[in-house]
Amino acid sequence: MPVKDHFAQITAAWLGLVALTLASLGLSEWARDFAWLPLVVAAIMWIKGAIVARCFIEAQVAHPFIARVLQVFIAVAPIALIITAFFGNTVARWASV
Repeated sequence: MPVKDHFAQITAAWLGLVALTLASLGLSEWARDFAWLPLVVAAIMWIKGAIVARCFIEAQVAHPFIARVLQVFIAVAPIALIITAFFGNTVARWASV
């Protein structure tokens, strides 16, 4: 069975991650006052996590349970960002009981 060369896929994934990082930097500089910015940043975080899981961790070949756990792990940070961005005072009040 021939060995599949993943260099092109990994290079494209890396370039995509760099592009998303630069987009994040640009958004933080030029759109910092917009109310929708946390949603865009959360989406970028989720996309970057999905790229890393697919191309570098190779989650698609893992056991289905491990793949699902990884998907949940990738979703936790963007969800937490959205919750703290829009409901930060409420969360802080709950946490200081």
